[in-house]
Amino acid sequence: MRLVIAMVQDQDVNRLLGVLTDHSYYATKLASTGGFLRLGNTTLLIGVEDEQVREVVDLIKDTCHSRKQLMTPLASVGPSMNNYIPEPVAVSVGGATVFVVDVLEFSKV
Repeated sequence: MRLVIAMVQDQDVNRLLGVLTDHSYYATKLASTGGFLRLGNTTLLIGVEDEQVREVVDLIKDTCHSRKQLMTPLASVGPSMNNYIPEPVAVSVGGATVFVVDVLEFSKV
């Protein structure tokens, strides 16, 4: 048995959960926050048999796509930068980060 851990941007998670459910895969949904952009995302825990891993990862790849988004960097306010207004920059967001780990034991009580 394997555990697929997928960190998915909030914009993609509902569509992904629908696709997984349509293929008879179920997930535990955990709210999380990204470390770099500090944007909301969702971590999905999906338990599958070894032979199902490739299909689940492919469903995630097909559903979660990266896209460009304008972000305004946080400016540090100091005596030399009191009139500095940062310009928005385009950053790539979305997609998914996926880990697949072995499960040594599983029980449902």
